[in-house]
Amino acid sequence: MRNGDKQQQQEQFSVLKTIVVALDGSDNSPFILSALETLAIQPSTKIVLCHVLPTSGSEEIVNLDRPHPLPAGYYQQAEKQLLDFQAQLSEGQSEIEIVSGDPAEEIIRLANIHQANLIAIGTRGLQGIERIVEGSVSSQVVAEAPCSVLVVRETPPYKDGASSDFVKT
Repeated sequence: MRNGDKQQQQEQFSVLKTIVVALDGSDNSPFILSALETLAIQPSTKIVLCHVLPTSGSEEIVNLDRPHPLPAGYYQQAEKQLLDFQAQLSEGQSEIEIVSGDPAEEIIRLANIHQANLIAIGTRGLQGIERIVEGSVSSQVVAEAPCSVLVVRETPPYKDGASSDFVKT
């Protein structure tokens, strides 16, 4: 690799221009935001906080020309949570995105739309048959994302005050 190519590659990874942060309102969301604080985020970095609303199910046939009912106030609750998280951000510019559909597909779609350098997402740490039955959004995002993915555990795997380790699932 030539010096110019190597320098260009280092610049590409040293500055995160856009980060898509997938938040589902779970107890894991604050861990994801804490993980962002450990990154070298510049004031010019755009942070896209996103939430994917559930649909009636991807396996059943749905009428796309009809609205899909959500529990009362679900959208407003998701919007309020994202706005609260947005207020906690200290660096960079940010925006929120609330979309509906398959979570992994929508997170990847948003990363493509915003030309993200990084996706930050949580994991519930499902294992074995539970992971097979319920599926893993984070695993699908890691496998199909157009950029790097930071996966943050719901229960940090550290003890005795040691710093947390972020894992790729």
